Amino acid sequence: MRKFFASVLEILEIAVVAIVAVFIIRSFLVQPFLVSGLSMIPTFSNGDYLLIDELTYHFRAPERGEVIVFRYPGDLSTYFIKRIIGLPNERVSFENGKIVIVSSSTPSGFSLDEKYLPQPFAPSENRAFKQLASDEYLVFGDNRSFSFDSRNWGPLKKDDIVGLVRLRLWPVNDFRAFAAPQY
Repeated sequence: MRKFFASVLEILEIAVVAIVAVFIIRSFLVQPFLVSGLSMIPTFSNGDYLLIDELTYHFRAPERGEVIVFRYPGDLSTYFIKRIIGLPNERVSFENGKIVIVSSSTPSGFSLDEKYLPQPFAPSENRAFKQLASDEYLVFGDNRSFSFDSRNWGPLKKDDIVGLVRLRLWPVNDFRAFAAPQY
């Protein structure tokens, strides 16, 4: 009988350690995310299962081109996935069918070469966004014609960012790690 209780106690101990480890990993390191919608096609499709890195942005700032998961500013219980286009203290505008970034390091501005888009995005109008504050980002979906993003609701605050997309786990034949594109 004593061996039985020792075995049960050992099993409970392993279960508690496993539960605590999963809780710590899921709360502070990585989190699963299921893509819902078509705003990130062709990079991500509806039903893709991703792993989100929640730790990186505690050590460095988000970078242009990275795909992030964040709380939608209009409803913090809803999560969105988009690509970072504008960084803090920059001015982003559409000029002659291109996205133009103006910052202190590039006062004359530069245009983004977005090779990841399914087709070149050419907005019909020239449009300037307001100057981004020191804690604001501009985020767009890759499927620009069908994306509800910063063009609709404005800049994203840094505090609303949950994490950085690192891996696509599902579908299995499309397993892949992600990094920000070079502009």
